[in-house]
Amino acid sequence: MAAHEIRIDQSRRLADEPGTGHNRWHPDIPPILTVDPGDEVLMETRDGGDALISRESTLDDLLRLDLNLVHPLTGPVYVRGAEPGDLLVVDVLDVIPGDYGFTLALPGFGYLRDVFDEPFCAKWEQHAGGAVCEEIPGVRIPGAPFMGVMGVAPSHEMIGRIAARENDLIAAGGMALPPAADGAITRNPAIDGEALRTMPPREHGGNFDTKQMIAGTTVYFPVWTEGALFSAGDGHFAQGSSECCGTAIETSTTLRARFDLRKGLAAERGIRDIHYSRSDAAPARHALDRGGYYATTGLCIEREGANRQEDINLATRNALLNIIDHLVQERGFSRIQAYVIASVGVDVTVDGIAAVPNTVVSAILPDDIFV
Repeated sequence: MAAHEIRIDQSRRLADEPGTGHNRWHPDIPPILTVDPGDEVLMETRDGGDALISRESTLDDLLRLDLNLVHPLTGPVYVRGAEPGDLLVVDVLDVIPGDYGFTLALPGFGYLRDVFDEPFCAKWEQHAGGAVCEEIPGVRIPGAPFMGVMGVAPSHEMIGRIAARENDLIAAGGMALPPAADGAITRNPAIDGEALRTMPPREHGGNFDTKQMIAGTTVYFPVWTEGALFSAGDGHFAQGSSECCGTAIETSTTLRARFDLRKGLAAERGIRDIHYSRSDAAPARHALDRGGYYATTGLCIEREGANRQEDINLATRNALLNIIDHLVQERGFSRIQAYVIASVGVDVTVDGIAAVPNTVVSAILPDDIFV
């Protein structure tokens, strides 16, 4: 096992240090580091706004915010031996936030965008006791840092499939952010106009904003292209389940992670979405502090491939079907037994509802129900 580091200047924008990362998803983005299974990597990351919101920023600056620059990711990391059909195992060993963060509410953005049409920015000072800000006096938010974006590269075939379904959604009057060369940083100009935006979560990972993915959690990614090509960014000091205004307490972070592979397991088990687990209790005041668990996620994408706009019901259905599959394959229950277990023992959480067009729901199976 080896240890690696990716150091960046977190005060500078990605465009100033393009060799450290990217802000689109594509399998032809060149890796910046190659590792072996079992290796650890320390990755410094920029905040999700690409260092555009500082302590000195004004409301006018918010209205000029360029969403084409969201999210700057550190990576990709190439994992030797990773092939399509494998499962990439990422142990989140530590997530260390910076000392400053911000939360934005912007016109036309967020889950309640039809209700709130004025810009607002909370600027948080972060320390061990929590986060406080002058804009919202009398409130202290406990820290529970995690990465809002982690993912692997989609395949070329997946890029075509995703672009088609999101274009269909836009044509039907829905919201999505199609590929845009403007602001793209891929270190491969030939793909700038086709690489996927980072805003929505998808099958390969991305902007899941799942607050359970703190240090001590293991996240499982189906591999879609050689080397997996893992990247991370959009660190959060803390977030409520849903991230309803579209931002958490956004901050720069340092992620420390260990990589491993489960050869062929994604193909063997039909795993096509992100799973995660932990073997011990989460910290107090955090989700599922009673013990270890295994969780599956669901998106508002039909099994046949159609994308539904912010459909919590469909995302919940997919998360539950995924945890039922897990109970059958890993625990040996029949499907009807697994269905009943899901009803009496599984907790469903709404993780992200503002990253159009895809809502994220988790189905969380506690270890302590098994005797």
